[in-house]
Amino acid sequence: MTDESKTFDLNMHVARLLRDEPFFAALSRRVDKVASDAVPTAGVRVTEEGKLEMAYNTQFFAGLTDVQRAGVLKHEFYHLVFEHVTGRLPEKKMTKIWNIATDLAINSHLQGQLPEACCMPGEGPFKNLPAGQSAEWYLKALKDMQKEQEENEGEGQQGNNPGDDCEGEGGGQGQGEGEGQGEGQGQGNGSWEDQQFDDHGGWAEGSDEAKQIAKERIKEYIKDAAEEASASRGWGTVSSSVRKQILDSIRSTVDWKKVLRYFIKTSQRANKRSTVRRLNKRYPYQHPGSKVLRQANIAISVDQSGSVSDKMLAAFFSELNKLANVATFTVVPFDTRVDESKVYVWKKGETRKRERVLYGGTDFNAPTKFVNAGKFDGHIVLTDMEAPKPIASNCQRMWMTSERHAQRPYFKTTERVIGIKIPEGR
Repeated sequence: MTDESKTFDLNMHVARLLRDEPFFAALSRRVDKVASDAVPTAGVRVTEEGKLEMAYNTQFFAGLTDVQRAGVLKHEFYHLVFEHVTGRLPEKKMTKIWNIATDLAINSHLQGQLPEACCMPGEGPFKNLPAGQSAEWYLKALKDMQKEQEENEGEGQQGNNPGDDCEGEGGGQGQGEGEGQGEGQGQGNGSWEDQQFDDHGGWAEGSDEAKQIAKERIKEYIKDAAEEASASRGWGTVSSSVRKQILDSIRSTVDWKKVLRYFIKTSQRANKRSTVRRLNKRYPYQHPGSKVLRQANIAISVDQSGSVSDKMLAAFFSELNKLANVATFTVVPFDTRVDESKVYVWKKGETRKRERVLYGGTDFNAPTKFVNAGKFDGHIVLTDMEAPKPIASNCQRMWMTSERHAQRPYFKTTERVIGIKIPEGR
């Protein structure tokens, strides 16, 4: 092991490696990078808090060229873009063949940019597979190749295992299990298990709740990165087809209930302490585990000005009743002011009817100042957006309005604005 491999810090090189990749550079800033000998190469995962982390082996990265280092970074970020980590996991356990299928889908866009012997369509055991297909397409093609190989071996002939001589997706949990056993995965000369490119073991980690938080977080990160790329000098090596796929994904319909859950979880204040009594699942016996105590204090400011119709107000309360199924929050009615005598705590599980307690104009500074003066972790404003931009919020703030007002807000903001279906009229 060289001195460089011992001291290689990927964080010191990322900006230089991705200087011609505005989209990936923007995405990279939102992913934590941690050096670890627990992975042979590199891999992305979702943490217990629903955050995104890329672990990398310093010795592996020290031995790569700059082109290959940038290629591996983009490879890992593509796993996030294509939802391989959070949304498009196989129904059963992780299998080597699924790992290779996802790598083939990604590496189609990274030809000439990765270390030698990686899984590449049109090369080696995959020479008959075309580039540019989805992971699901490659999964079916690989299964067909396995079936053909088994038939050939049954006749005394030797066929190519689609995983032979492939340094493809590595080390995922569930290799040779579940779906794999029924399809002969892991059989043959064992090269699938022996040769790896990146590590997918972390994909099987984390609770469903953490993955859902991460899924919404990734959508937000991709949206921000796409906006930065569009406003800068371009998208770098991101192809037009992938660019279209990315833009289509961020324009897709938002599941408001999932957004609410995501906002609450990401607003939660975490008191985290290390403890040797809890095993660190990702890096056992290398780092202490952690115990996290979470407590969220969310403020919901409800615009009750004259421009907010009764139907819109009723729709807001309908959504608040849904939110009350998962959290307790503080309701802050406002118009040009906040009447503190009208502020109340809506406890988890409670159901309430629409109510209007104020009738004036609209001033978003009033609820913002009220929330800033309190000890809140998150602030959701339910409004028609028809007032000037307010002062900055001390905590995470999000806006909820009608679809029409979300598309044409009175002011521009980088904060998240979510539109829901609201009947027009009084």
